[in-house]
Amino acid sequence: MNPLDEVIDDLDEVRADIFRRLGRASKDRRSAMHTPVIGTVRADGTPSQRVMVLRAFDPETATLRFHTDSRAAKVDDLGDGAPVSVLAYDPGAKRQFRLSGTGRIETDGETADKAWNDATLFARRCYLADPAPGTLSDMPISGLPADIEGRKPEDDAEVAPGRANFAVLLAQIDTIEFLHLAHTGHRRAIFRLQPDGSWHGQWLVP
Repeated sequence: MNPLDEVIDDLDEVRADIFRRLGRASKDRRSAMHTPVIGTVRADGTPSQRVMVLRAFDPETATLRFHTDSRAAKVDDLGDGAPVSVLAYDPGAKRQFRLSGTGRIETDGETADKAWNDATLFARRCYLADPAPGTLSDMPISGLPADIEGRKPEDDAEVAPGRANFAVLLAQIDTIEFLHLAHTGHRRAIFRLQPDGSWHGQWLVP
């Protein structure tokens, strides 16, 4: 049997496998789950989705961290707390994770400051865009200042103005739906976070 097709028939082991894969995805840019789809809801009730880079995963709080421009539309969608969904799929491992919970935006404080300082100069360059992301334009445009477009910044001073536009998106997960596609028989389960911090899992028919 192909190891990728080997199914796990213990709920605790399934959840542990989910957390391991999310942790690995946050560190490995080659992981298929490194760029999940993030879903939010606009003020008018319409859904909005986008692909984002998973920067960190905290298994103790089941919180995923992403980076965003503080002027982006999703920042208004989430604010201090609103529903968020995360869809991750690994075609090689044949696993899909549908995560949901509460998302929030932080622009200041220890978490945002550390995330900014740990980011590469090239990554921080993105937040120099002016006008803001989503602004209509009559021509193709990156939004980056002409003196830095097309090259890597040389020092912190060049990207420092971008800090005012930088924010972190924190998604605290309380529900996880797991699907493993296997030729021997698919497996599907759902996990819900309990008030005491534990997880309760149940099998579902795929």
